[in-house]
Amino acid sequence: MTDNTVTGGIAAPGAGVGGPKQRGPKNWRPFLLLIPAFVIVSLFFLAPLIDVFIRSVTDPEPGVGNYVWLFTTEANLNVVVRTFGTAILVTFVCLLLAYPYAYLMTIVSDRTRNLMQLFIMMPLWTSILVRTLAWMVLLQDTGPINGLLEAWFGIGPVPLIRTTFGVALGMTQVLLPFMELQMYSSMSKIDKRLLPAASNLGANPVTAFFTVYLPLSKPGIFSGGVTVFILGLGFYIIPALLGSSKEIMISALIQQQISVFLMWGQGTALGIFLLVCTILILVIVSRFNKGGSLFPGVDR
Repeated sequence: MTDNTVTGGIAAPGAGVGGPKQRGPKNWRPFLLLIPAFVIVSLFFLAPLIDVFIRSVTDPEPGVGNYVWLFTTEANLNVVVRTFGTAILVTFVCLLLAYPYAYLMTIVSDRTRNLMQLFIMMPLWTSILVRTLAWMVLLQDTGPINGLLEAWFGIGPVPLIRTTFGVALGMTQVLLPFMELQMYSSMSKIDKRLLPAASNLGANPVTAFFTVYLPLSKPGIFSGGVTVFILGLGFYIIPALLGSSKEIMISALIQQQISVFLMWGQGTALGIFLLVCTILILVIVSRFNKGGSLFPGVDR
């Protein structure tokens, strides 16, 4: 009786608290929902990207000659510098214009805020080609702006079109809503009581802004700046219409190499270079924006 009782009371190995837990089969069904997205990304992004890279190292002959041409030709380096300089200028101007506008949206009434949002969205509802053609009419030597300058100040005609200024102006008008929406998404989450609290503690408005509000709005600055800068690097239609052959940017150079000179290898090498620059920018900004997301509307 004793032996049988003792033996029967011993738990089977693995059945006690300290034994290994038995895991059931994993449910792979949720991952099936990713198959359509994977197929679409593979067909419409990865496959063309692989083809572009292969062309960049095989056309017209295997090797890295296209990349050597890219980094050793002075004209190409000038185009790269001009493209990055214009993108930086546009990003900076968009930030200066979008920051106070977004802050104003956070303190006005709902009715006024909706009206301000309407002004932001209206350019996005208009064709970019129509807007660019409108800038061509406004900025040309015989356009309204030069007419006003000549009538009021006796200046003119001022070269506004076919210049870097004209290209930057057109790009700023197109890309400003992207910066504005990112800034407002970030600022709307900041507690409005923080600035009055800082003032009650003895901080003047300038100090309170730079020590309290500006750091909290940093996610919007990073996300908006990255969005505008990356879009600015690849802009084609505005530099093509408002710029000149002397103001050519990388996107126009890619089109020229492929469509005009039929140099697919050189054109695809420029495209790969632009893609690598975009990835590096995202990595660098992610490093600086530690603890925050590049997209204010998406919480980690």
